[in-house]
Amino acid sequence: MHQIVSRPQDARLPPALNIVTLATFAASLSARALDPVLPHVAEDFAISIATAASFAAVFAFTFAAIQPLIGAAADLFGKARLMIACLVLLGFANILGSLSGSFPLLFATRILAGIGSGGVFPVALGLTSDLVGPEKRQIAIGRTLAGSMTGNLLGASASGLIGDFLGWRGVLATLGMLVVIAAVAVAAGFRGAELKRPPRTNLAALKTGYRTIFSNPNSRFCYSAVFVEGCCVLGLFPYIASFLFDLGETSLSVAGIVIAGFAIGGLFYTLTVSRFLPALGMSGMMITGATLVGLQLVAIGFGPGWKVQFFVLLLMGWGFYMCHGCLQVFASELSVEARATALSLHSFFFFMGQTAGPIAYGFGLSHAGKAPTLFAAAAVMVALGLVCAQFLRPRPPADAAARPDVKP
Repeated sequence: MHQIVSRPQDARLPPALNIVTLATFAASLSARALDPVLPHVAEDFAISIATAASFAAVFAFTFAAIQPLIGAAADLFGKARLMIACLVLLGFANILGSLSGSFPLLFATRILAGIGSGGVFPVALGLTSDLVGPEKRQIAIGRTLAGSMTGNLLGASASGLIGDFLGWRGVLATLGMLVVIAAVAVAAGFRGAELKRPPRTNLAALKTGYRTIFSNPNSRFCYSAVFVEGCCVLGLFPYIASFLFDLGETSLSVAGIVIAGFAIGGLFYTLTVSRFLPALGMSGMMITGATLVGLQLVAIGFGPGWKVQFFVLLLMGWGFYMCHGCLQVFASELSVEARATALSLHSFFFFMGQTAGPIAYGFGLSHAGKAPTLFAAAAVMVALGLVCAQFLRPRPPADAAARPDVKP
């Protein structure tokens, strides 16, 4: 399969975008699958909750570590084909995880799952950017994010519900089978899509693309910002269930519902971005979103009940994607020839932040306590929004002139 391109005269978002959205939905089903059931995983393997949180860290680290390779492979061999193969790998990794009889074996399957997931979402963003020009790109990326957020929502909430009845093994087995089925559906959907032959990128272009990406002043702010986001926001998720346990709420279903609130907030973002973006602009979106996230981190620090925490996570998800969606658009405009590489690097730094986040939160919670740790993360997020709004500006990619057939 090869890259998909949109025609200049397309007034609406291309139908192939729906296939891309299905792929992100399927990949996101298992992204936070273990978070609501981590206390039970820790109990089964007689490990601490901090050790169990390493599943989230290794998933994120593997996701990040393969991004330079995934981005280059997608640009060279075709985004759609690679995305489908990684979906299949992700599904089987989850199924194998459900059969694990020891902590090291389950740890190994999460590495495989990180590889599979790492080849889906950033590649999907590359396809989305190929399909849609910059004037509608944030709306189109919002559509792609809707698939991801819906997957996160159903994955997190279903994980808690399935975990109460079938345990954490049932969670991985069920979601793994659903991902494999979705991979077959995505492959069938791409058969009828309009394709371009052959991919234009080659190794020489990739080398030039890396230079183009890092010569753009936006790259240092964009990539640093998503690292901080991953650390301060997504790094918190493995501890949410344990926070609820400390409050006396031991139902895994409740933990899943609370975590799903973040995904619902992301869906609200996709529904409202077309209205808020013209009113606030990119800078206003980043400041508003980061500030909203900071306020919710402060609220969690006070330890409210699970119903309030659900609403807090909803607002956090809304604010997070207001800022993160803008950073994704800036990343998509760093290069035309190596767009998948630019977006994979974006995911690399984002998931490296998610790798460092659980470790940083674990250290902070152990040495400073819950409230001071969360208050510090809140301050960092507010500062992030202000810095990004100040220094990120639209800058045409240096290689845009070399591709008159593709909108940058």
